[in-house]
Amino acid sequence: MKNIKLYIPVLVAITLVLGILIGNRLSRNAGKNIPATSNVNKFDAIVNLIQNAYVDSISTDSLIEKTIPQLLKNLDPHTTYIPAKEMVGVEEEMRGNFGGIGVQFSIQNDTVMVVDVISGGPSSKLGIMPGDRIITVNDTSLVVKGLKNEKVLSKLRGEKGTIVNVGIKRKGFKAPIAFSITRGDIPIYSVDVNYMIDATTGYIKVSRFGEQTYEEFMEGMKALDQQGMKNVIVDLRGNPGGYLNAVIKMVNEFLDKGELIVYTQGNAQARKTFQADSRGAYRDKGIIVLVDDFSASASEIFAGAIQDNDRGWIIGRRSFGKGLVQEQIPFNDGSAVRLTVARYYTPSGRCIQKPYDKGNDEYYKDIMERAIHGEFQKVDSIKYADTVKYKTLSGRIVHGGGGIMPDFFVPADTTGYSEYYSKVTQKGLVYQFALDYADSNRKELSSFKSAADFETYFGKVNILNLFTVFAEKKGVKTNPTDLKISSKIIDSKVKAYIARNIIGEKGFYPIIQNIDKTLLQAIEKTKLPIQQNLVGAVTK
Repeated sequence: MKNIKLYIPVLVAITLVLGILIGNRLSRNAGKNIPATSNVNKFDAIVNLIQNAYVDSISTDSLIEKTIPQLLKNLDPHTTYIPAKEMVGVEEEMRGNFGGIGVQFSIQNDTVMVVDVISGGPSSKLGIMPGDRIITVNDTSLVVKGLKNEKVLSKLRGEKGTIVNVGIKRKGFKAPIAFSITRGDIPIYSVDVNYMIDATTGYIKVSRFGEQTYEEFMEGMKALDQQGMKNVIVDLRGNPGGYLNAVIKMVNEFLDKGELIVYTQGNAQARKTFQADSRGAYRDKGIIVLVDDFSASASEIFAGAIQDNDRGWIIGRRSFGKGLVQEQIPFNDGSAVRLTVARYYTPSGRCIQKPYDKGNDEYYKDIMERAIHGEFQKVDSIKYADTVKYKTLSGRIVHGGGGIMPDFFVPADTTGYSEYYSKVTQKGLVYQFALDYADSNRKELSSFKSAADFETYFGKVNILNLFTVFAEKKGVKTNPTDLKISSKIIDSKVKAYIARNIIGEKGFYPIIQNIDKTLLQAIEKTKLPIQQNLVGAVTK
């Protein structure tokens, strides 16, 4: 027994050595099936390892699709990956058209109501009318509880030239009416409306910068010019941007030859300078640009060029702060990456890009932070990341590093807000009432051609009283004190939405103008010599 005890340490040592030798041999054998990684980058090497050595079978293509967005998050907030399945929608929006039947709809009480029919579109040609209810599409019922816009769009949209069968329920007809509609190219307009505010002041609203925006803009401007326009208010509030070429061509219409519009520069891109070419058709018109917290990118290029060249006034609230330029690079599978390749600089030399070093989440929460810090109400609350002061042509001080600061600051309007207004807004009752009223009175209202026609009509009808009765039935009791506070805003919105439901945006905007304090201030400023008095402009 003693002899055995003496040999135990030796046996343990031999066992350990054999284990190590066997382990090394197994490791060498396993490695024979794993590709070498010395001649490829780490990303490719890891993908190869997963393909050849991972414990389970896995689709590396699917893995890469999930990994790319995470990889790009380490760059800037605007570099992004677009999967192939999303490219169609993205391209449609920027191109300015899509395949469809040509109707605008709203889902009310789980029913799809046609709000408007695009003139000259497939549905218009077949006689589909506003107020019609779409109850079936290709034998699929659309009268479904909890119906969502996405489902309706997926049924109605499709490739141009394809056929979709639609069942319509129309007032005055007991049986549904069947339509076989051949889908066509349906325009997505980026200029929402243009109209004359008064005898000399035009207004034009641009919601995005797409392939057709310049042409739409020029068509709208021409219409205003023919009506005697001397000044124009260009509304870019809520405009997220878009194509650089579109905004350059639009700004060019207002500047003299040689005046700088914008320049871009990046690590791999030499400086590109864009200047006015003297062919601008509206160099003799006064211009005011409206911006807010959601005016971004191309909108800021437009505002920055007008401001830095002392060409007109910027009115509203500080813009978003996107000063990065993306290029879209396609892949063979139909997907693409939008890669930030340069920064853009306004004529004074400022880059208005706000910081993004704290990550994408914090970057997009910046707007919320501005509201919390009181920036929407007080100009003194605004802070810039870039402490350098830049100067316009006339020597006015402007700032970079956080959007375009307007020449005239207009705080967010909270007058008219009450608990009653909050309740009817949360339930969407203003829009619901307007839709019901327009539908019930469509025969009479359809004879109106302008916002002025609706204003005359509303002067004879107590719309606010009708709305409060409607709200009561929907569970919101009338509060006289709150209603006194909120009556103007509710009354104006209801009327504007009713007009929109009948004649579109040309009915909506002239009426909502009555409670739009930013636009009202801009109208006041058009009474001053815009270009001559820019040196005296102050933020207030």
